[in-house]
This record gives sequence, C-alpha cells and structure tokens, in this order.
Amino acid sequence: MYRLSVLSIAVYAALCASARADEAELQPTVQVTASRVAETVDQTLADVSIVTRQDIDASGARDVYDLLRLEAGVDLYRTGGAGQQTSLFLRGSNSNQVLVLIDGVRAAAATTGAFAFEQLPLDAIERIEIVRGPRASYWGSDALGGVIQIFTRKLDGPRVALSYGSYRDADASAGIGRWDGANGYSVQVGTRHVGGFSATTPAICNGPDDPYCSYDPDDDGYRNSNLVLRGAHRFGSQLLSASLYRSQGQSQFDQGYTDIIEQTEGVNLSGELATGWSHALALGHMREDLATPTYGTAYRTRRSSLLWQNEFHLDESQRLVAGVDFIHDEGETRDTFAGTTRYDESRNGSAVFGGWRAAFGAFDAELSARHDHDDDFGGATTGSVAFGWRANDALRAYASFAQGFRSPTMNELYDPGYGGYYAGNPELDPERSHSSELGLEFTPSANQRLKANLYANRVDDLISFTGPQNQAINIAHAKIDGVELAWDAGFADWSARATWTWEDARDGDTGARLLRRARNKASAIVERAFGARFSAGAEVQYASRREDIGGLELPSYALLNLRARYALDDAWTLGARAENVTDRDYELVHGYGTAGRSAWLEVTWQPKR
Repeated sequence: MYRLSVLSIAVYAALCASARADEAELQPTVQVTASRVAETVDQTLADVSIVTRQDIDASGARDVYDLLRLEAGVDLYRTGGAGQQTSLFLRGSNSNQVLVLIDGVRAAAATTGAFAFEQLPLDAIERIEIVRGPRASYWGSDALGGVIQIFTRKLDGPRVALSYGSYRDADASAGIGRWDGANGYSVQVGTRHVGGFSATTPAICNGPDDPYCSYDPDDDGYRNSNLVLRGAHRFGSQLLSASLYRSQGQSQFDQGYTDIIEQTEGVNLSGELATGWSHALALGHMREDLATPTYGTAYRTRRSSLLWQNEFHLDESQRLVAGVDFIHDEGETRDTFAGTTRYDESRNGSAVFGGWRAAFGAFDAELSARHDHDDDFGGATTGSVAFGWRANDALRAYASFAQGFRSPTMNELYDPGYGGYYAGNPELDPERSHSSELGLEFTPSANQRLKANLYANRVDDLISFTGPQNQAINIAHAKIDGVELAWDAGFADWSARATWTWEDARDGDTGARLLRRARNKASAIVERAFGARFSAGAEVQYASRREDIGGLELPSYALLNLRARYALDDAWTLGARAENVTDRDYELVHGYGTAGRSAWLEVTWQPKR
C-alpha cells in the first residue's frame, strides 16, 4: 500500500498543479531511428520516446541505469553498484535482443551480443532514442525487442563539470566546441572514480559454511575515462561528418576486477543528390576489449560496417527509403591462464532493405522489408507493415505487425566450452520473432499528451544451453504480452510525466515467467520551476515482484528520488540529487547489493553563446 501511495501522491500533485497553472505547449521532437529517416515522434508509426540532453541535466542522474529505468517497457538490472554488469530488457526481450547504436554504429559485442551500459558516461550523451518493438526490416539482426540509439554530445562553447557524492563518487568532464550552422567541431574528455560498496551480500552464499561463497564485504569500486569527438563540414550540397566515442574502465568485484575498452567511430557523407533524392554513405567501426584476470578470460571484438542509404520523395505524400548494408565481424576469446586462444573467428554479413511511407488524408501507411545474408546461417528475410488513422486533431491510432531475428553470437557458435560442457554450436539457426502492436495517442490540449500501447511478441528458436553436455541449441520459445501507458504534461512552472507498464513474459513451453521481468512497473516525475534560476523535482519508481534464478522471488519495491538545479548566473549552475530517500532495502538480483540513501552535488560552468 505504501509503495502505491507514493506513486499516487506524485501523480496527484502534478494533476493539482495543472488545474491551477497556465498552459505550456509540448513540442514534438524529431527522431531518426524508427525508420532511419528524420520525422517527429507524433508522425512515426512506432512507439518512440526520446531522452534529451535537457532531460539528462534536469535529472542529475549518475548513470544511464538511473535514467532509463524511468522509461515505459524498460527493465534494468545491475549486479551491485556503479560500473557493475548491467542488463537491459526492452519489452521483456533479453539484453542481447536489443540493438544498441552509438551515432549509427552497432555497439554490442559480437562475442557476447551484449552492450556494456555500465561503461557509458552520461556526460558523453546528447540524446537517447528508444524504439520499442521489432525493427529488423530496417536494422537487421538483434532488434527483436527494439532499438536504442545513443547520440554523443555536441558542445557549442566551453564546458566544465565537477561532482562528488556518496560512496566516494567523484566525476569530472571538460570540453569545448564551436559550430557555425552545420560546420564545426566538439571535443570532451571525462573521468569518474567511485569507491563503491560491496557488490554482493551474504545472501549469495548457501549458508555460512558454503566453501564456494564469493562474498567479500570490502568495497567494490569503479573508475572510467572517456572521450567524445565530433566534427562536420559542408561541401556544397554534401555534409561530411565524423564522430568518435571511447570509454575505458575498470570494475572491481569481490574476487577481482574486469578491464574494458569500448570504442566506436563513424564517418558519414550525406546530402541531396538531385531534387527529391538524398543519400547517406556511412563507414563505421566498433571495438571492445574485455579482460578478467581472476577468471583467466579475455574477449576481443572488432566490427566494420558500410552503409549506403537513399531517400526518395516521390511526391508530397509518399517517401521511399532503400539501402545496402555490409558488416564484417571479428571475435576472439583467450584463456590467459594457459596463454591459448579458445577461438578466433570472423564472419561477413550483407543486406538490402527498403521502406515505403505514404499519407493519404487522415490515413498513414508504412511497408518495409529487408533481406540479410550471413556467412554462418545463410539468409533471413523480415518485413513489417503499419497503418495509422488520425480521427481528429487530438486522437491518433496505429497498428503494426513486424518480424525480427537475432544472429547467434560468436560465443554461442564457437566457444569450445569447458571440457565440452556449455560449448557453442556452429549449426545454430537465428532466433526469430513476430510482434503485433496497437497504439493510441490522445492530445487533449497543447500541454498534455497520453499514449497507450498494447503488444504481443512471440519469439521462436531461442538459443538455450540445454543440449547434450549443456551445448547451445535452438529449443526455447517465449510469449511476451504487455500494455504501456505514458502521460506527459507541461503547465507554466510545472511539468509532469508518468508511465505504467504491465508485462506478462513467459517461457512458451513451460509457462514459467521469464527471470527478472516485473509484471507491473510504474514511474512518475514531477518538476517545478521557481523563477528562471531554480527548479526542483521528485521521481518515484515502482516494480512488482520478480522471479530470479533457483525459483527465488524478489520482493516488490518503490524508490523516491529528489533533484534540484540552481543557476548562479548565465554560466554557473549547481545541481543536487538524492536517491532512495527512504533508504529502502531491496534487491534487483538475488545476492547482489543496491545503494542505500545517497546524494550528490554538481557544479557546472558553461557560458551561453
């Protein structure tokens, strides 16, 4: 009752504020991820939400983890504090079933299929676009649950930020940039050092005499350094742009540490080739090096990509997108104890894709298809269809059907296992899915927006290590059904946002609930500006009970966070954030710790141009 009442109070406060405040119009935001071209969120026929740089600054959040767990349909689980392994489930899908892009470059490792969100510094981010539901017909492999694209920071002028807080958490970043229209550059460097707390708790042990217990009450810290570069120059009708993101960190755990390097680079040439015809030619490269000396393991991933995409405006109401994709993956795993290579493999992939979008009066339609060819498993063809109807200026509905697939990771294909146990299988087929969705958007006034989505996703040929000697095989199935509600409002000095997600994610064969997916999840944010310089707000997060490994059930929890910002002048800003204000004791993963009551202060110098 207490958990629900906290959320109810936050929403009620926002509604009361709206009843006595003047209107402040909500502006539609442009996104480019859903269909690979620029369109506003209220035009797209997919469920899209955007986290802007303004949202990040207002939150005062320390990690992407703290930021994205407020989004509908997103579950994040971390095995300890800052820098510890973080898994993201989008609409109930596994963490390796979400396509993650950084400035358009695929960022997940080909060895594990996962992206290390824990290594992504918030100061390096300009905005995040979240597209829910399969988008394989545009993006290819991995987008079963959706796509998350991260755009790195673009500074215009100098900036310096320093912060310090609980668990000896110190953060600093500095950068400079200058832009004249499309031409310019931006560079930023950052570092973070966290003393931390014990990643595990005594609950991880099977009793006090467990000889294999890994619990150690010492603090498990984290340190990171990062770099973001961006530049662009226009040559006539063509824009040449480039970006580089690099993050290098070390995460401690009870028995050792893990070193990790993540890097993405991209070079793009885009512009108009003729009337109604524009293109984008993109070269990309990603790198991940991960080593855990305690376990004698080292993973190395390299991926190079080439894309040529074309956009044709057939007339005022029709648009065609078509392109070709080429990808080269390299993956290597080493046993650093023995000094041997467990496997060293590479593979090539190519694809052609196309999408047609049309608007006819009150109706919208979108068709898209893609064919991928992979060295490992052959071909995969996916498609999607979506229709929209605008009943009036306030009400819009859309429906869609889409297919998705995920290529087996290199570990799933080639890892020799341990004495043959838990080995990969080069005969694996890709995982496949099909999803149906119904969306409804209601905008009763310029300052309020309500969105509801109903979806059903079926995933077949899931890869499971349940074959002979626990070898990887295609056997499992998943059934994921859900409802998402989101409400946004802005009223003069007040702003508010609330989300609720109901999700039923189950094993399609046994009916058992999938691990660590909450059936009910809710969040609310209420913010008020006190004049032009000071603002303060509150966040509430709630998650119901979840199943964990070994038949355990994790209790429900609710968290209250507070935040505030004060502009000393046009250049200097003070920020403060307090998390878990009620000092709630809760678990995200059984046997792993979570932060208690904690707080941070930040000072930023960023003169306005």
